[in-house]
Amino acid sequence: MSKVQAVPTNIITGALGVGKTTLILSLLTQKPANEKWAVLVNEFGEVGIDGALMNAPDQQVFIREVPGGCMCCTSGLPMQIALNQLLATAKPDRLLIEPTGLGHPKEVLQTLSESHYQEVLKLQSTLTLIDARKLRSQRWREHPTFREQLEIADAIVVTKSEHYEPQENHNLIAHLKEVGVSDKPRVYTHTEPLALSLLNDLERQSEQLKLNAQEYEHHQNHSHDHSHHHKLEDHYYQPSPIELGEGSQDVYKVANHGQGFFSYGWICSGQRKFELDKLKTLFGAIDTERLKAVMQTEQGTYGFNLADGSLEVTQHTYDKDSRIEFLSDDEQQAIKIADQIEIELGLRV
Repeated sequence: MSKVQAVPTNIITGALGVGKTTLILSLLTQKPANEKWAVLVNEFGEVGIDGALMNAPDQQVFIREVPGGCMCCTSGLPMQIALNQLLATAKPDRLLIEPTGLGHPKEVLQTLSESHYQEVLKLQSTLTLIDARKLRSQRWREHPTFREQLEIADAIVVTKSEHYEPQENHNLIAHLKEVGVSDKPRVYTHTEPLALSLLNDLERQSEQLKLNAQEYEHHQNHSHDHSHHHKLEDHYYQPSPIELGEGSQDVYKVANHGQGFFSYGWICSGQRKFELDKLKTLFGAIDTERLKAVMQTEQGTYGFNLADGSLEVTQHTYDKDSRIEFLSDDEQQAIKIADQIEIELGLRV
């Protein structure tokens, strides 16, 4: 009997709101047509939204979520259960793992490197995303988890750089030097999609990646000017196992907290329709660290992604239910925001 080939596996990590899900969606659009890919997503919150927001480019993509915080907690057991189920169901040609922005990537790597996975998974490039604008905050610069994410990177992917002020890139270079990772290759995503070759071992491409970063830095120093859609039931997506009823029972609420952050989330029956314009106004005005939602409206399904005070609204085909979750570093503010959302959208349970 022939030996089963180990699955090429990449960890895609980075702090909250840096664009990990967006990057994965970009990579999925480049997936070879003859390959099956699997995506294991971890969210800090409990309701699971990223899976619903991921519109995979074809039916050869399988998505599984691990809601509720860090993948590595309880000796990696939640991650291992989800991972084992995903591998058995999808039998993928490549696996992408997106830990929560608050997760401990070193422990995720340790779990994936254990003996029982060594013949199952082939660990390849770990990509760490960073948005240099976050470095304006001392809390972000000194956050141990965010620094650890950079330390374990094989390559550093700089996101949203088209929005940087000239000083932003200087701050990034200084921060990478302080963390001790300034020699790691860097790529910038502002001009073209990330090449699939970056997912493989980096030895043969390190010099080219460094040239990429140097060229961008030269540009920043000398000038500065300010698909496809399928229903998610076509893919292996499992929402949180919650049975919703009707009337007062059609809303499920859950909360989570850890590492100085607090989250609230709701799942609503798909029979309930929300007003799109009202959602745009409400979510766009909320002052919080992060908000994601996928909502059934009178105009169809829409996804909402709030980061750095900017709300992105996109149309989707997920139609099972509505899901909202936000994250705040202020407990009292989180309570107020939760009250506001419940009152304006009629979500009192």
